[in-house]
Amino acid sequence: MNWPTSIRQNLTRKHLSRFLLVFSFCTVTTTGVIWACADSDDSDYSVFAPEYFVNKQYSPFFYSSYYEYYGIGYAESSNTQYNDIIVNEWDARFKHQFAKASLQFLLLKATPGQVDTVYRKFTGTLKTLPTRYPAINTGLVTHDLLNSFYTYLKLAKAAEAYAVNDDNYSWDKVTPKHSPANIENMLVNAFNKETEQFIKQRLWFQMVRYYYFNNTGKNDKTVKVFEQYKTAFPKNLTWYRTMGYVAGYYYQQKNYALSNYLYSLCYDYTYNLKIPNYWSFHPQNESDWQATLKLAQTPQEKITLWHLLGAQYDEGRAIKEIVAIDPKSEKLDLLLSRLINIREAGGGWAETPQQTDSVRKVKTYNKRLVESIALKNNTAKPYYWNLAAGYLNFLDSNYMAAGKFYAAAKKQIPAGDKMLTAQSKLLDILLYVKSLKKIDATAEGNLVEPLNWLANLRDNKIEITNLRFSDALAGCTGTIARLYKKQGNSIKRVCFDADGDNDTRAFYTDSANVTHFINLMNKPTKTPFEQAMLRYYHYSVDNLYYHQGIMLAYKQETEKATTWLKKMKPDTTTLLGNPFNGRLVDCHDCDHAAPQKQKFTALSFLQTLNNMQTEIKAGKNVYRNAYQVANAYYNITYYGNARMFYESDPVPAGPTNRYYYDNEEKMDNMITSMQIAAKYYELARKNAATGEQRARCTFMLSKCALNDIYGDPEFKGGDKFTDITGSQTVMDKYYSYFAELKEKYNKTAYYKEVLKECGYFREYADKK
Repeated sequence: MNWPTSIRQNLTRKHLSRFLLVFSFCTVTTTGVIWACADSDDSDYSVFAPEYFVNKQYSPFFYSSYYEYYGIGYAESSNTQYNDIIVNEWDARFKHQFAKASLQFLLLKATPGQVDTVYRKFTGTLKTLPTRYPAINTGLVTHDLLNSFYTYLKLAKAAEAYAVNDDNYSWDKVTPKHSPANIENMLVNAFNKETEQFIKQRLWFQMVRYYYFNNTGKNDKTVKVFEQYKTAFPKNLTWYRTMGYVAGYYYQQKNYALSNYLYSLCYDYTYNLKIPNYWSFHPQNESDWQATLKLAQTPQEKITLWHLLGAQYDEGRAIKEIVAIDPKSEKLDLLLSRLINIREAGGGWAETPQQTDSVRKVKTYNKRLVESIALKNNTAKPYYWNLAAGYLNFLDSNYMAAGKFYAAAKKQIPAGDKMLTAQSKLLDILLYVKSLKKIDATAEGNLVEPLNWLANLRDNKIEITNLRFSDALAGCTGTIARLYKKQGNSIKRVCFDADGDNDTRAFYTDSANVTHFINLMNKPTKTPFEQAMLRYYHYSVDNLYYHQGIMLAYKQETEKATTWLKKMKPDTTTLLGNPFNGRLVDCHDCDHAAPQKQKFTALSFLQTLNNMQTEIKAGKNVYRNAYQVANAYYNITYYGNARMFYESDPVPAGPTNRYYYDNEEKMDNMITSMQIAAKYYELARKNAATGEQRARCTFMLSKCALNDIYGDPEFKGGDKFTDITGSQTVMDKYYSYFAELKEKYNKTAYYKEVLKECGYFREYADKK
């Protein structure tokens, strides 16, 4: 839509060909088919809650970057949208004498044939209903009223043949539907004979609907029948649903001005009609829009038109026009909420420099518009406009101006309104944090209460309905972390840093930093700020103990590692497989499923590992101990059966979080290196007493070499041995172990086992 009189704002609705093709309302089970699409993606970053300012009836039209209708996702199926209302209307007409379950069956579930069967039972031509039918309890409803009801219901069910549509999208091919023979005459005759006003109005509805679906475009009766009887019935929900067909007819005839005007009247009548009429409202251009405005008979009708236009296309323009008519109109509230939520979500998309400039101009225009209205102080909710003006300035980093508007709003917020007070407080906290140039002792003192309040919200210790605090909390902690980083205070920075960036990982690689943090957490008397700050820290002191311990384990300092793990609260979680067992072909699932005489916790694993290393140093059982230590260090790598050992460390820079560095394609060396395992396999082989033992160690060394190839930058994999390539150094080492195994140990039983189980070695041996 081109708007020559104002800045165009094509920011809230991407122009998809997604307009109402058929606008149909059915009294019994159907309404018009509504084609609904998503606006964009699911990335709502908001701290400004429309629920606190806008009447609930407009809530489906709150801004959402993903769903078409806020809070409900997409429009309810047009075939079921009014089911509850339909049943309740008939229930009220029958003065609750007709069993509601029976009504629900007849109105919503029964087929035309079933309705006819029930009618024949009613008239006495059928003695009993089939057993599969529910009992029909009509209570004390009069015979005449029941007869009129069944007569109407049979016609309404027959009309579903052409009126009930599958929920299709605008790009789907819609199969034409045909009307039952002679249904026009039956509807007209029933209408003329009926004297019961409630049912007669619904027959009028059925006639208008019939003519809508069966119009030829010439001398159509849709409008004629509506106009002829529109004063004969009360302007209730059925009346406006009937007029919806007239609006749809004018849309088909390309009389968009009149069509949109009628849709706006339906929209304004009741909440139940808002979604379909909001969707159907679709001005084509400025010319037909101006023609629509001229049809408005009252200022309120004109406000509704601007309200609809603004919510779909241009909030700023609509706000300006409505304020000029009635600055206290509640229809302004939705537009202002959408303007704010769109702005905080980014404010619009642009693909060219010209579009970028247009978006910037729209943002500036809208901010100045809201400021000017707030300053006049003549709206129904002046606090709303002041908070909005302040927040728009905040988003533009005009913090001084934002503070002035917030201060004005706080004086206007109704006393005792918990939600508005919370919204104001949230914006104040964001403003204070963003305004900080540095964090000193005074700032820390000021932050104690806000940080605790936000943490209480996060932890559900306090609950404020609909308060959008999550993004505010993230914004505050992120800003505080950046300020501490700038000031060189890494201890306090990591408390608020949730991103786990490279700087955070570097912090945890230094055990002195971790020890410092542990001391802080164990400090018996903490300052109020330290207490509040530590509520934002993501790890427990046990996490840090574990991190320190396993980092030492990978450095082969197992005695020190066990000291750290002993500080933890007792943990009975066991490793899934025996880490001291070796396997010819790696199979984690097999190891995890195998019976274990002894299960190991991380602590008992390290204690056992340390005992073995101690015995090796003392020259005791060197082969056996060295082989099992080698298996242990193999199994706590990525390739082994005890990944759980390092995966239990949640701390940044711990092995779990070091699979991949930024912009690198290989896993961290800490959990892939075979250096320690190979060292102990070599030691075991050196101290082996038999050829079987040496063969076993040699093959395990070949596995270590193969894993090094996997981590080699030049690695290229394949299913066959000859397809595996890496740098010359790692390949030579791999080949050397295979050659040694074949040349020196080909008479061993283990050699035969390797030939049977290892395809790579079998291929190598066959070719040599």
